[in-house]
Amino acid sequence: MNWTEVPQLLDLKIDFPRFESELYALTNRLGILPEAFLIDHIAVRCHQDVTAQWWYQGFSQCGRLVNEAEINGRRIALFELATPLNLGVQAIHCIELPWPGERRYRHEGWEHVEIVLPGEAETLFARALALLSDQALASPSLRIKQSQPQAQAETLTNPTLAVSDGSVTVKFHPYALRDIVNAERP
Repeated sequence: MNWTEVPQLLDLKIDFPRFESELYALTNRLGILPEAFLIDHIAVRCHQDVTAQWWYQGFSQCGRLVNEAEINGRRIALFELATPLNLGVQAIHCIELPWPGERRYRHEGWEHVEIVLPGEAETLFARALALLSDQALASPSLRIKQSQPQAQAETLTNPTLAVSDGSVTVKFHPYALRDIVNAERP
């Protein structure tokens, strides 16, 4: 089943054009073309556990649960869609569904893409920053954050550089989520 046909995901179907438009506006400000990179997955954000559970049921109907883990104190589920979600020219199969945390986002729905920049984890921040325009780096309306999210059993470090305008976010990682999940398994 296609994710756009699942009743529990109707609000996400309606929200997708907004996300796509805002994402392309952000990447234009950053001076990057999303098509030039491997978009590993797209993530949603919600404010209530009941919404996360509703979307979990929806994604379970149109995809396969790849992994579920607690990362930085909250549950995160990864789904591989049977029919990919199309963002521009890229077909994206992986969806990240985090349960709500302490932070409240402005909007419930699609929130960020994660781009893989293959290479050494230690050089990710410098490599990702080098891709961004000088105007973006100097913009007070953009938030740039470095982090090291990690699951309990995670053996492969996957640092993150996130750039957000407050509505949508572009995140850079050195590894795809599938590689991280596979590194956790014995």
